[in-house]
Amino acid sequence: MPASCGIRAIWVLNSHDAVVFSRRFPVVEKQWRVACKSEIERNGSSVDSAALLYLPSDSELASSFAERKKREGSVRGFGIRVSQSAEGSDSWVDDPVTRHVISINIIKEEARENYLLWPLVLHMKSQFCILVLPLVELQHFNSYKELCKRSDCGNAVGGVDGSLSSLLLDLPSVTGAFMVAHTIGEIISGDIAEPEVIVNPSPSVGGLLDSLTGSIGISSRAKPVAAPVASSTPSNTSVGAVSLDAMKTGSRQLDKDALRTYISSSMPFGTPLDLNASSIFSIKLNGFSSADLPPVDVKQPAWKPYLYKGKQKILFTVHETVAAALYDRDEIPDSISVSGQVNCRAELEGLPDVSLPLTGLNSSRIESLSFHPSAQVPELGADKQSVMFSPPLGNFVLMRYQASCRLGPPIKGFYQLSMVSEDEGAFLFKLTLMEGYKAPLTMEFCTLTMPFPRRRIIAVDGTPSVGTISTSEHSVEWKILVSGRGLVGKSIEATFPGTVKFAPWQTQKLPFTKSFFGSMAEEDSDVDTEPTNNVVNVEEFLMEKMTKDLPPVDLEEPFCWQAYNYAKVSFRIAGASLSGISIDPKSVSIYPSVKAPVEFSIQVTAGDYILWNTLGRCPSVAIPK
Repeated sequence: MPASCGIRAIWVLNSHDAVVFSRRFPVVEKQWRVACKSEIERNGSSVDSAALLYLPSDSELASSFAERKKREGSVRGFGIRVSQSAEGSDSWVDDPVTRHVISINIIKEEARENYLLWPLVLHMKSQFCILVLPLVELQHFNSYKELCKRSDCGNAVGGVDGSLSSLLLDLPSVTGAFMVAHTIGEIISGDIAEPEVIVNPSPSVGGLLDSLTGSIGISSRAKPVAAPVASSTPSNTSVGAVSLDAMKTGSRQLDKDALRTYISSSMPFGTPLDLNASSIFSIKLNGFSSADLPPVDVKQPAWKPYLYKGKQKILFTVHETVAAALYDRDEIPDSISVSGQVNCRAELEGLPDVSLPLTGLNSSRIESLSFHPSAQVPELGADKQSVMFSPPLGNFVLMRYQASCRLGPPIKGFYQLSMVSEDEGAFLFKLTLMEGYKAPLTMEFCTLTMPFPRRRIIAVDGTPSVGTISTSEHSVEWKILVSGRGLVGKSIEATFPGTVKFAPWQTQKLPFTKSFFGSMAEEDSDVDTEPTNNVVNVEEFLMEKMTKDLPPVDLEEPFCWQAYNYAKVSFRIAGASLSGISIDPKSVSIYPSVKAPVEFSIQVTAGDYILWNTLGRCPSVAIPK
């Protein structure tokens, strides 16, 4: 959690723009008013008297939020300046980040006096809008007010100094507010997930397989000591299960008790301390007993509310995601990157320290990395790095990193598609899988998908050299490798020539859909279905703005929005990481010394692994000279 993070208030609104839950933190609100008065006295800064008033009531916020939604065209807003943008509004700032960090003009019911509420972090989950207002300094508040009045503000693409994006870099409390909002969203939807830790089904780990009896088991939480009132000691899979299941079944009605419990425990007085929802609900479910007390000479951290009792073991999983953009063009270089994390579950009694060496942290491959707050890491430099940490309860992420791929792309090749008529296209794939990859690296499966979101497929003609194909109404899927027939220690070539026929093309107005801003919307779609004659079609506006310097779309690619066409690859690789990061289980040490088996596993999966059509247009990033 970022330092100096304070939360002034939290609101949850339903799909009818009504506040169904709210929480204000008077301690943080008092800090805001005191800070404002001190800033005014010290520097003579000007601020509206209304800004020092108490926070708006639920009805005031709801009505002001609905008014903003109407003015900005949707819940998130335009994110760019359009003809409807008014000076002082979020879209006037002309920065897409205003779709996630918004402002609201509050109209007081008594005095009819307007004042600005900013920055409000907006997160949408399970038909609910979550608004979190963090504490910021008055100078940052005034800077945003000035941005709302400038005629030349924004230019988010250029990232100029003085833009909203650069202003937010100075506000770590906004980052903390995002973490709070996302966790509250998980509680509302019942979608609370822990980092995945994988167990290899090997008998050499001794008692490790005992935890798998009856279920897949590894994603369950560690076992706490039962409270005296409990009828029996909770099992590994039961910790927090009652609370979480209740939230899942009652998420549509919004479990306010669960939210109150979480907020009161995780952020007392408005200062976020521990946002781990699993720990909070385990405390509510199981309580504490005298057996939970740590040794007198050891301080128990807040993020480990229970002391584990049972068979001791440690599990590590390196999970990497490979993203690539393959162009097969001389003028555009291919791009490939690896993002990964080291997940851990340490079922150890007491409050031990764990030390391990991480190999593969060569600075030429690792671009960025961060560690869990419990970890102590000396200054990085060598390829082998020692890490010491005091593990919390359950599964957690020990380290996150971005790296380059040391072995090159696991899948190379090209994709070509050209339209031979208005409703028929000829395509060709030529791929090489696992070239330069040696055992124990194993590709467990590989699937390629050609999406055609704007055309309906009638027929596909062609036979791949390996694998099978299947079609749906808007995509073609090529299963190159299926599970159970992995590729180990060798490379193969795969080709797939063919043709695809579409239903007759019908020109139609593009609907305002969640494709607006691409993946920025994700699951938090803010589609407005109500017809409005005075609101611009945002998708058409963006399309015109982003393609104004391109020639019109011609017959070559009539089915693709923005004239782009691609194929996406999904795969899974086991045996070793692509970044080179690894852990030697024999080198893991525990203090105080205890005999506990250590298991290490690696899983590599494809993220956005894209093959762009060589014969069509494609987006790319200019490489600085």
